[in-house]
Amino acid sequence: MWRKLHQIWTTPDLRNSILLVLLALVVFRIGAHIPISGIDPTALKNFFSQNQFLGLLNIFSGGGLENFSVVMLGVGPYITASIIIQLLTMIVPRLEEISKDGEAGHRRINQYTRYLTVPLAILQAYGFIAILRGQAGGKLIGQLDPWQLTISLLTVTAGTIFLMWLGELISEKKVGNGISLLIFAGIVAAIPQQLQQLIATFDMTQLFNVIAFVLVALITIIGVVVVTEAQRNIPVNYARMMRGPHSLGGSTSNLPLRLLQAGVIPIIFAISVIIFPSMIAQFFVRSQADWLVKAAEFTIQLFQNQIFYAVSYFVLVFGFTYFYTAVIFKPDQIAENLQKQGGFVPGIRPGASTTEYLGTTMNRIVLPGALFLSAIAVLPLAMQPLTGSQMLVIGGTSVLIVVQVVIETMRQINAQLVMRDYEEL
Repeated sequence: MWRKLHQIWTTPDLRNSILLVLLALVVFRIGAHIPISGIDPTALKNFFSQNQFLGLLNIFSGGGLENFSVVMLGVGPYITASIIIQLLTMIVPRLEEISKDGEAGHRRINQYTRYLTVPLAILQAYGFIAILRGQAGGKLIGQLDPWQLTISLLTVTAGTIFLMWLGELISEKKVGNGISLLIFAGIVAAIPQQLQQLIATFDMTQLFNVIAFVLVALITIIGVVVVTEAQRNIPVNYARMMRGPHSLGGSTSNLPLRLLQAGVIPIIFAISVIIFPSMIAQFFVRSQADWLVKAAEFTIQLFQNQIFYAVSYFVLVFGFTYFYTAVIFKPDQIAENLQKQGGFVPGIRPGASTTEYLGTTMNRIVLPGALFLSAIAVLPLAMQPLTGSQMLVIGGTSVLIVVQVVIETMRQINAQLVMRDYEEL
């Protein structure tokens, strides 16, 4: 470990990239403590500590929602926009053509995602203000006139756009996924305060809850590390070629297929989707139509049901694991590259047969990874009735995200170090 740290510190460009990422995370945390006007911070924190649904929202926003800060939405609207654009890319032929247009197409798709983020940020900001305005007898947020409401919406939307830019800036440094690191920073920043509260309020009746949380955290960490590092090696042979008197190729290599190709993204996507129905239902609780009020109240009560919530969470994580793997893993491109390089999988014809083989193999190995990720996500929810603690619910999701982000960041940094070793050789 110390050798790696020394190698990172003595590599100027990699060191500067990491320092820039750390500075960006510090700027994000400063923004998370700048509240917009017209709120009661103490009442807001107490309300969040007693509400599991808003606790998940606070994790998703990177801790900015609890302070009702200028970055209260976090990167949520950007992630929602990414999901919508990726779904449309698989449905709309024109977008599918653009996505296949190499780097230029990738930039256009990203630009569409940024454009869609703006109206989604405005909609979500208004939704959160409407939700919190109706809670605790209207004591959380005072009455906002149209001008104050407009300023608040513009401020929060600008904060989301700033975080979107910050996340993309971090990703460009190739030392971690920028969006995941922003969420990671919000979770880690809350640890000292949580430990302080736990120590200050601890008594022997909470001993079982603390032990259960530690066990869940250890199981999650060990399991996520094992599953994330697991991979299936596909043997690849390269044909021997003669160029004059010299023989080229004829080597054997492996094509590694990771068991959990999607990383932490399915968890983030699942949280983004599962909070959406309840947030939309809050708009219609005070509607003039009785059937609409009843439908909204039914939706809110349905997602407050632990069994339905856990099943929905499990299915969403499982589905998004397959969905995101299909988005980032392109068997046709891999097969085409192998064919161009003279490589082939033993016993499989190059071209369409290799594409089908790689796709089938990936679908099979993703299954245990998706089941594991889904089970770990809902394990704290299953344990809550036994312990009676919401710390497990929030903590289990937090541990899962933190471990995944740390592993992915370490992998990218190691890749940077290996690349520089090759450059020196």
